Amino acid sequence: MFYGSVTWDPWLIVAQIVCLQCLHYLTLGVLLSILVGPRVSRMSLVYFFDYATVTPATVTGWCVMASHFLSSVAGAGFLLYLVERAKKCPDFSATLYIIHLLICIMYGGWPLSITWWTVNITGLAMMALLGEYLCMKRELQEIPISRYRSSKPFSLLTDYLE
Repeated sequence: MFYGSVTWDPWLIVAQIVCLQCLHYLTLGVLLSILVGPRVSRMSLVYFFDYATVTPATVTGWCVMASHFLSSVAGAGFLLYLVERAKKCPDFSATLYIIHLLICIMYGGWPLSITWWTVNITGLAMMALLGEYLCMKRELQEIPISRYRSSKPFSLLTDYLE
């Protein structure tokens, strides 16, 4: 894909945001089920969206924080495959966390915990920087063309004529 010649496609951007958001919450749900599930009697959306569950005062709170951090790392991998451009990674990461903030506000009110803010801002930074690094690493890979070159300059032409 030639990135300079691509026109602005808002439907593609919206689809990428929706896919990234869904994958983020799917990953967060799996991680919360693994880390928090055995510690609580019943899993609920509280562990996704309520700022009070993100606390270093309990072991369950540490598991919630670990789930958020690990889902940020997984989000960087999702950026690599969905966005594919290093310069777009911070934008998509910020969009994901802004949408998460809005959902948290609708669910439980404005987050008043400094721990919640620290976890989410750190998660945003981790996702954006790691995603940018992975995309940059992919963008800077050499394009292997040696297997397409022939040792004889006119071998394709002479093979065709024979």
